[in-house]
Amino acid sequence: MIERDLRNKLKYLSTKYPVVSLTGPRQSGKSTLLQELFYDYQYVNLENIDIRRSATDDPRGFLEKYERAIIDEAQYTPELFSYIQVKTDATNEVGQYILSGSQNFLLLKSISQSLAGRVGSATLLPLSLRELRKWKPSLTNEDIIFQGGYPRIYNVNLLPGVFYEDYIKTYINRDVNELLRVRDIASFGKFLQLLAMRAGQTLNIATLANDCDIKVDTANSWLSILESSFVIYLLQPYYSNIGKRLTKSPKLYFYDSGLLCHLLKIRTVAEMLDNPMFGSIFENFTVVELYKDYINQGAAPRLYFMQDSNGNEVDIVDDTNTAVKMYEIKSGKTAKPEFAKALNLFAGELGVAPEDRFVVYRGEELKMVGVSYIGIGLVGCL
Repeated sequence: MIERDLRNKLKYLSTKYPVVSLTGPRQSGKSTLLQELFYDYQYVNLENIDIRRSATDDPRGFLEKYERAIIDEAQYTPELFSYIQVKTDATNEVGQYILSGSQNFLLLKSISQSLAGRVGSATLLPLSLRELRKWKPSLTNEDIIFQGGYPRIYNVNLLPGVFYEDYIKTYINRDVNELLRVRDIASFGKFLQLLAMRAGQTLNIATLANDCDIKVDTANSWLSILESSFVIYLLQPYYSNIGKRLTKSPKLYFYDSGLLCHLLKIRTVAEMLDNPMFGSIFENFTVVELYKDYINQGAAPRLYFMQDSNGNEVDIVDDTNTAVKMYEIKSGKTAKPEFAKALNLFAGELGVAPEDRFVVYRGEELKMVGVSYIGIGLVGCL
């Protein structure tokens, strides 16, 4: 299997908490990773109706039967969580249960209600650039951007178009249907495509709802589920006291660039590179790669963007660590001083040191006055 960077965090959490929870999008490899990492645990999947009924009808007996267990799709039996609380409180042992699930909203709701303070939490996102290049160095950055990071594409050499078409029908539509009872799947499909066309842009929900011919409340509900299912990522604006009128709406991104390309009806790497939206696709990929790097290290990323009323913008303000870092993202291969104009403007006003200012592009690493130009592979390594 492709080695996942999250391994160390999961192992660490299992030595500190009685329960560990793993969330993430469907098909990101959660079950595979947990069974490989905790090979001496029993594995039970509550998507199986008979096993789920056993857990619901006799939760105490179920937990006695499955001790030190991985309980997959745990959100299907919320009744079980209070019994897990009682049992783990009584034994006071670490690493008793590993809970995972793909309907993250329901899983986290049950955890917060019954297991608060007893759970170490982690999130497994699609494969990162670092994980894929380590596994198969011959893959180019462009290959990975186009194909995305879902393990099945690489494990069985599956065509991305086949995978993503099935993924949308089988998982995204099903989750939204189960949680929101969406009756008009065609409108939801159009909604997804409109979101893809807005990747890398500030989100105007009223305009989005109008273009899709749905109510604003409906758009908000669909966005909420897509966000909690790790389909879309909303990058929030950075607020400071620099005396400018700043944008207050978030920017929209997709957690997986392969899914984004599929929704944009891009079918080859060559089509992607020639597409007018490639700049937005590359920006999307870069933002999420930095987010993945922090998540895989066990850190809580604090990423933002800045945009003023004059159109000046910085793509990433990274406030995760003590020193703030700023990134401008350009999809070209030729370094140009004007790439860093807005970056240096905002960085100067915020007091961000020159060594913490970066332009991410597809060329080679180099330094210009007041800023470093780096390739996508260095994002998260600085």
